[in-house]
Amino acid sequence: MAEKEFLLTQEGLNQHKEELEFLKTTRRTEIAEKIKVARGFGDLSENAEYDEAKNEQAQVEERINYLENMLLHAKVIVDNEAQKDVVTIGSTVTYTNMKTNKDITYQIVGTAEADPFSGRISNESPTGKALLNLRVGDTTTVETPGGKVELKVIDVKKG
Repeated sequence: MAEKEFLLTQEGLNQHKEELEFLKTTRRTEIAEKIKVARGFGDLSENAEYDEAKNEQAQVEERINYLENMLLHAKVIVDNEAQKDVVTIGSTVTYTNMKTNKDITYQIVGTAEADPFSGRISNESPTGKALLNLRVGDTTTVETPGGKVELKVIDVKKG
């Protein structure tokens, strides 16, 4: 089975590398110290502090494994200057929701970086998918939980 490719912006790649480094150095050390202190409380079978520290350790190790796999299979999104007016992964696109007549701006990113509350939507989301390959002035219809909505691209920026 082929490994999943993770599409990342250069900024996202750097952030994930920093998080991995922090988890491997600082967090591992902090949790090891918590476990050491909790062991000093005696009987481990009824030691809530020890159980909590071990659970935290498992969560951190799971996140480290995920980040290492992601970075191993990461593909950095490169701006294509020939398509500077086309919505691609990495583009910041402003569009009008024709139903509400409101302008909305999002950066289209890979799923690993998606955070709608920070203005970043996945290329695999219904809206992200619908906007890909459009140009300023183009319209598209996207199926949302509230029904079909028409979107009109009004601006595309790269990087």
